[in-house]
Amino acid sequence: MEYLKWAYQDLVATITIERPPANALSSGVLKELSAVLDEIETNDEVRVILIHGEGRFFSAGADIKEFTTISTGDEFSKLSTFGQDLFERMEKYPKPIIAAIHGAALGGGLELAMGCHFRLVAENAKLGLPELQLGLIPGFAGTQRLPRFVGTAKAAEMLFTSDPITGLEAVQYGLANHAYPEAELLENAYKMAKKIAKKSPGSIKAAIELLNYTKTEKYYDGVKKEAKLFGEVFVSSDGKEGISAFIEKREPNFTGKLE
Repeated sequence: MEYLKWAYQDLVATITIERPPANALSSGVLKELSAVLDEIETNDEVRVILIHGEGRFFSAGADIKEFTTISTGDEFSKLSTFGQDLFERMEKYPKPIIAAIHGAALGGGLELAMGCHFRLVAENAKLGLPELQLGLIPGFAGTQRLPRFVGTAKAAEMLFTSDPITGLEAVQYGLANHAYPEAELLENAYKMAKKIAKKSPGSIKAAIELLNYTKTEKYYDGVKKEAKLFGEVFVSSDGKEGISAFIEKREPNFTGKLE
């Protein structure tokens, strides 16, 4: 593995994102995560999975520079669909997946965290979907998952302003389950993971399957539409301007033109 490492002890597997400086979610990271999930799924010595980031962040977002290597809307839509499918698999995974978030979970990083069964956060962590700041939109089902956790109005505010919320606010709004001082995050995350690991794997698997029935057909329609629009906005003039401005570290100048 180039970007991830994983190990297990006491029935709990730890997947660590190691892609400094910001643990950006490149397509390579997503493919490695899929491969790790393949390996863990058949391992009876693992009953719970904990995902966290090495260094300063959980994951500060998608790999924007990688986006410059993609030229067509269809390619962007395929990238979106790949991430969507992976995070949907995580939400339906037969073993609980917990995100332990410190530093920042932004953009694709938050979408990864929302694909986990629940989230534990550092009190001072920053969580948000800032894609509109770049003239883009979330592409890994963030537009559909975020409203389910925080409500439509708060999701609209977070999307439209691009402002992140703190770990404490994430708990208040329902995006995270518990917030801890950063130094105590992993200790408490492992404590909860080990508690869950004592449960019957069969009953846990059944509970996960049943929880997923809360997602309606409209939810899945929205996910498909997101992938389509993800590709369209990336090849628009504003999408190109937003990416250029990010790379050049300047304020974007959006015109609203489609071409």
